[in-house]
Amino acid sequence: MDVPPHPHTGLQTVSWLFSGQIEHRDSGGVHAVVRPGELNLMTAGAGICHSEVSMVDAPVLHGAQLWVALPGSDRDTGRDFAHHVPRPRTVGALTTRVFLGELDGERSPVHTFTPLLGAQLDLDAGVEVTLDVDTGFEHGVLVDQGSVEACGTALAIADLAYQGTGHAALHLANRGDGPARVLLLGGVPFTEELVMWWNFVGRSHAEIVAFREQWQGRDARFGDVIGYRGDVTRLPAPPLPNATLRPRPNPRV
Repeated sequence: MDVPPHPHTGLQTVSWLFSGQIEHRDSGGVHAVVRPGELNLMTAGAGICHSEVSMVDAPVLHGAQLWVALPGSDRDTGRDFAHHVPRPRTVGALTTRVFLGELDGERSPVHTFTPLLGAQLDLDAGVEVTLDVDTGFEHGVLVDQGSVEACGTALAIADLAYQGTGHAALHLANRGDGPARVLLLGGVPFTEELVMWWNFVGRSHAEIVAFREQWQGRDARFGDVIGYRGDVTRLPAPPLPNATLRPRPNPRV
């Protein structure tokens, strides 16, 4: 993977790897290596650009990158980057790594702008667990490995189970003969409408147009990445669609 410097607005990127390594550079002056079991949280705020390059001498790249929308009150915050290595906590046949929020007595120190949960759960074969969760959160269970049942539903690899608010517990079971690995994600319902296009999160078509023009014009909103060695110094934005961009449907609005 070799992604040249490209822009973001109005979000945080959550990078979490299971294998491989990524070299990260951003316009906040950060140069970091993303490694398995280590959280890298980049805050775009009003604008940032960054490059991502997989390390050639590392194992196959495999993981997840999550995009978290910033609320209107914080979407113009300054660019930032946080790194955290959560402590694995093993109780019986369950190992937990909490990289965002709080679960089962473990808390991540990194700052998010809305209450969130992110944790890697590794379950031995045949294990069933019931976790205490926040009743105000929606939760998702993303399966990366194994044969998992969550929220009463059998899941395949890459499936995402959903549990709405109002539940104080979440049940997981590994129905397979080998280990299982999932990401448990959660947060309070997001009640704002978003317009999202390419790498930009905004609130209107006009904002997206302005973001694109600023990126193409090398506006200071996004800054510059120092040290990227690829052939393409900045990834150009694609053409806008021949239509007005509208907010994504949000049943909570």
